[in-house]
Amino acid sequence: MADATPRSRQPPSWADIPRDLAGMVLRLLPACADRARFAAVCPQWRAAARERPLPPPLPLLALPDGTFYSLPHGKPFRFPGFGYAGYKSACGGRWLVFPRDDGCFLVDPFAGATVALPPLSRVRLRPPNAVAKYVQLPGVRMFHPYATWMHIQDPEKMPVINKMILCSPNLVAAFAGSTLVGAGNNSQIIVCQPGASSWSVRANDKCELFEDMAFYQGKLYALANDENLLVVNISQDPTTGDPQISRIGRVIMGDLSYSTNMSDDAKGKKKLYLVELGGALLMIHRKVCCRRAGETLVAGQSEFEVFRADLEHSQWVNVTTLGDDHMLFLGRPCSRAMSASQYGMPGDQIFFLDDVMENCKQYSYDEETTSVSVYNMRSGVVSSPLRMIWKHEMMLATWLFPWD
Repeated sequence: MADATPRSRQPPSWADIPRDLAGMVLRLLPACADRARFAAVCPQWRAAARERPLPPPLPLLALPDGTFYSLPHGKPFRFPGFGYAGYKSACGGRWLVFPRDDGCFLVDPFAGATVALPPLSRVRLRPPNAVAKYVQLPGVRMFHPYATWMHIQDPEKMPVINKMILCSPNLVAAFAGSTLVGAGNNSQIIVCQPGASSWSVRANDKCELFEDMAFYQGKLYALANDENLLVVNISQDPTTGDPQISRIGRVIMGDLSYSTNMSDDAKGKKKLYLVELGGALLMIHRKVCCRRAGETLVAGQSEFEVFRADLEHSQWVNVTTLGDDHMLFLGRPCSRAMSASQYGMPGDQIFFLDDVMENCKQYSYDEETTSVSVYNMRSGVVSSPLRMIWKHEMMLATWLFPWD
């Protein structure tokens, strides 16, 4: 008599899910960490992750203690191994910057790759025989005719990097800030190529209060605190072949009459950002509304205005909306524009961070902790919908964009 017991079958495997179905599931995962976990399940899912065309994931948020957040999740995580704690800036949206005495290193936490740049202590003057000039006034010696790179640097200290971008495989540009007491927040633009022995700077150019820079349509642009937009022309050193700045010219003059009307007991602090969106170069004007508490300014809400660079007519044009399908992620080290609808998120929003380096010199906070804030361009309302929280003391928080 035949055995009536059903023959046992091998339980179905997750690896047997059709590739197209796995790809559909993957498209529903906007977080970078979730996509990494998906690809780690099995070789078949990993292949589906490689083959399926996907929109870029939402950015990661990095903190200088080595903690990372993968938007939109509020649970922190760390990369294995190196840890990535102690970075001093970010470059190009993908690289973390680690200045050392023997070099400045860009580290990619996603691929583990490293790019070696010259030490920040090695900056080649152009011309090489340039000398800092001063004028002696009663009781004080002043820079003459203005502050240059030679005036703002202490030879015993490493320059402070306020911003760095990887323009191309052969060009890195950075704002190097003052290391000399009394030189203020002045900075200058320095350039190099990976693997070179030194950076290059125009020794006699006037230092500026630089806010941001962007590589836009094959050209390097810098934005100063007075809202002047400058174009930085790059050439090659005929001897070494290294990049050098041949000229810095103004393409848009800031509106000096522009001001913010605020009450007598409050003050506004201005921050400027450059972001490319839909083929246009935008200046984001952020006003941090502050109130005075004794001798201290305390930060409150932020307000934003957006301006488009009209390079043909050399002017800033006010923009009242980012568009229904656009959102911005703003940060001093790096900023990006992204499509909103592909993540099921509302557009016309600006995600921004409080923790940028200059804040510690300008104002304080009521709270010990901060988070990602979101500004709605339509309503002007600021909210904090994301669940990630960190202390204000970690002022080097930065966005990272894995697809860059």
